[in-house]
Amino acid sequence: MLHANVTTPAAASLPPLTSELLEALAPRYNRVREVIPEAEWAVYAPYITAIQELKQQRNAVILAHNYQTPDIFHGVADITGDSLTLAQQAAATDAEIIVLCGVHFMAETAKLLNPDKMVLIPDLKAGCSLASSITAADVRALRQRYPGVPVVTYVNTTAEVKAESDICCTSANAVRAVESLGVERVIFLPDEYLGKYVASQTDVEIILWQGHCEVHERFTAEELRLYREESPDIYVLAHPECPPDVLAEADFVGSTAGMIRHLDQARPSQVVMLTECSMSDNVAVEFPDISFIRPCNLCPHMKRINLAKILDALAYLQYEVEVDEAVAQRARQAVERMLAIGRAESR
Repeated sequence: MLHANVTTPAAASLPPLTSELLEALAPRYNRVREVIPEAEWAVYAPYITAIQELKQQRNAVILAHNYQTPDIFHGVADITGDSLTLAQQAAATDAEIIVLCGVHFMAETAKLLNPDKMVLIPDLKAGCSLASSITAADVRALRQRYPGVPVVTYVNTTAEVKAESDICCTSANAVRAVESLGVERVIFLPDEYLGKYVASQTDVEIILWQGHCEVHERFTAEELRLYREESPDIYVLAHPECPPDVLAEADFVGSTAGMIRHLDQARPSQVVMLTECSMSDNVAVEFPDISFIRPCNLCPHMKRINLAKILDALAYLQYEVEVDEAVAQRARQAVERMLAIGRAESR
C-alpha cells in the first residue's frame, strides 16, 4: 500500500549554482563526464547538493537500481545494484529512512525486510509490467491446478504475490532457488522468458506463466544480427528476461550484476548490453576502456524517478510504502529464503 501527500516541491529552496558548489562536486562529476554533459550537470548539481544534505539530516540512505539514470546512480545513491543486491543491503542498513530509487515492488521488498524503518518511493506510479502481469488470486489458482507443486516467484512481483509463494528469486539466483527446493517440478512466476532460461539450466521441470518485461521483450535476434554485421567483433551480453532467440545469439547471458562481473573478467573492446538503457551508461563509467553500443530500450517506470522527486521525498517524507502485516509476514518468509541461498555465480 502506498500513501501520497500533497506538497509544494522542495526545488524552490535549492542552493544557487556557484563555482564553489561545482568545485565541491568536481570529484563526483569527473567520474561521469563521459555520460553526463557539463550543461546537464549544472542543472543537476544543486539538486545533488541539497539531497546529500537532507540525507544527513534525516539519517537516510538512497538505494538505486542499475536502471536509474547516471545523475541518480552516481550522483546521490549510497547503495547501487540489481534487485538482489538492493534487497541484501536494505536488510543490512542502519539508516532510519530508506529512499528506494527503482520501482514499487523493490520498495515493498525493502519494507518487508525493514518493517520498523520508513521506506519511501519518490513516485507512486513507478510500476512494473511483470508485477502487473499476475495477482495473488492467479497464484492460488495455479496451486489448485498443480497440487503440491511449490511456487518460485521472481522478485519482480507485488508483496501479495510473494506471500503466496514458497521462495523468491532474482535473475542472479533463479536456478539456485529452483534447485534449493529439492523437487522435480516447480511453478515459476511470472516471467516466461526467464523461466525458459532457467529450464535450460536445470533438470527441474518448470511450469511457466506468460508474463514479460516490456523493456526486454522488445529486443529481437534480427536486431542483434544487424549489430554483428556492422561490428563483427562486438560482444553481446543479454539479460535472461529477453526472448529465447535473443539469448541464443548472445555471447553471455546473465543478471545485471552478472553482466558487470563478466565484463570485468572478459574485458572485450566493444559491447552491447541487451537490457535497460541507463545500465549501459552506468557501467560505462566503471569501464572507460570499453566501447558501448547502446540499443537504448527505456523502462518508462524507472524513468519516473528523478532528482527533483528524490528531493521532495526526503523533504516531505513522501511517499511512504507500507505492507499489510498479515501479507508481510508470509511474503517476508519467501524473500528471506531467497536471501539465504544468496547469489549463484553467473555463467
